[in-house]
Amino acid sequence: MPAKRANQNRPAARPRVPRTALRDYTYLDFVALYDLDQVCYPRGIAYSKRELRWFLSQAGALCIVAEIGSAIAGFLIADRENHVAHIITIDVAPAYRRRGVGTQMIREIERRLAALGVNEINLETAANSEAGTGFWLRHGYRTIGVMPGYYLGRQDALAMQKLLPDSRE
Repeated sequence: MPAKRANQNRPAARPRVPRTALRDYTYLDFVALYDLDQVCYPRGIAYSKRELRWFLSQAGALCIVAEIGSAIAGFLIADRENHVAHIITIDVAPAYRRRGVGTQMIREIERRLAALGVNEINLETAANSEAGTGFWLRHGYRTIGVMPGYYLGRQDALAMQKLLPDSRE
């Protein structure tokens, strides 16, 4: 009788995801980022091309693009003014969700913002999105208020915040 293999009773492993590379946005990414935003958010909440261009063109804008292989797996846009930043959007392609792409982008943007002297990051997330709220809570953000009708005048948002340690000390 053949010997049992040690891993015979282990659950099937998740398929390996190639390494995620994080880089800065370039204007050549615009169409892909716009298309991804349309996939990630419903009509009316997803940004128009004009809105997305506006956010990307702001003086304090930072945009990180996550690539896996040659595919854009996600992006994050933040804006900063002095010591306060605001996360405008985080988009992760459905095929790459729950694989650490969002976490890698959050860690990188927080690192960059802290290096620029930011000590407070704010954002909004849909109040009825358990996955979204859970994501932000796991990354140290806390709810500081509710914004009634924030999305399309009928869906509430949670205002969330994270205080960063001063990394310039």
